Amino acid sequence: MKNTSAGVIGHSMASLVLLFLVCGCQSVSPEQNMALEEPQYSIPNTSTHTTFSRATKPVATVPSGSVVEVYTHEATGGQFELESGDEELQAVDFSRVHTMTGPIYVEGAGPGDVLAVELLEFEVADWGWMALLPTFGQLVDEIAVTSMRTFEIDQANQTVQFADGIVVPLKPFAGIMGVAPASADALDTFPPRANGGNMDNPALTKGTTVYFPVFADGALFSIGDTHAVQGFGEVSGTALEAPMRIVMRLSVVRDGHKMSEPQYETEEYYATTGFAPTLDDAAKKATRYMIDYLMSEHDLSEEDAYLLCSIAGDLLIAETVDLPNMLVVMHMPKSIFN
Repeated sequence: MKNTSAGVIGHSMASLVLLFLVCGCQSVSPEQNMALEEPQYSIPNTSTHTTFSRATKPVATVPSGSVVEVYTHEATGGQFELESGDEELQAVDFSRVHTMTGPIYVEGAGPGDVLAVELLEFEVADWGWMALLPTFGQLVDEIAVTSMRTFEIDQANQTVQFADGIVVPLKPFAGIMGVAPASADALDTFPPRANGGNMDNPALTKGTTVYFPVFADGALFSIGDTHAVQGFGEVSGTALEAPMRIVMRLSVVRDGHKMSEPQYETEEYYATTGFAPTLDDAAKKATRYMIDYLMSEHDLSEEDAYLLCSIAGDLLIAETVDLPNMLVVMHMPKSIFN
């Protein structure tokens, strides 16, 4: 990883002009030319917090359209390193788990708007860890053990050797992304919610644009719990947890599709998310939000949108272990539209 930068990267006159052209609160699409990939702002992993709250003081204020570089800890907030083992796992301070970098105040964002987060780059550290805990995971009634493993990451090939003969390609993303909630209360980071939170969705990687409904002035966006690779579901309770550097563009959207929970898109598909205490209810919400999207953006009737979801929409379980809520998503391929 690069060394953490602790300040604001200076603007060139050219990037200031280009920033003025793109930051005017317009719709953002992953197909647009990503001309501003050089970060204008850099936020270190010392600028962190552990709850979603309107009251948390922002660590940076940026114009809409800014490209921001952030550094994150692994999921424990810097308590583990490559040499850590079961002893460190048993002594972990859970008040520091899910340390997030931020929040970032985005100028012009307000309740009713949407914050678009274009994920431009992920740079993974040279190590990561996984663990089993007796009270966490899909099979806690069957595999109730405490165990930790650390891994060296092959930077040249962007892979991790899980075991002899088993090499897994990296697909880095942030398990937690979100904005300040509508509630005046400080919310913990463990479940996914309407403001984002611990979505643990491996689709939210480089090339994806994630949309968050804004509930507070400035949006107050935060990011953390970075994963070098994870399957859909995160069934054991942890991914390959690793520190990371992330580059993203933050833009305010005022003329796009309205939403009450996060949605996202790539060049290949548009996606809706639904959180709920049960997979059934989460699946219903993801489907309902996709129907609403198709009606709004593709001028379909409710009945036709419902039918299209059945033949072209893919329901996927993003995560099942971050109680009390689970996250289900629906992907709709863009190739079916002219």
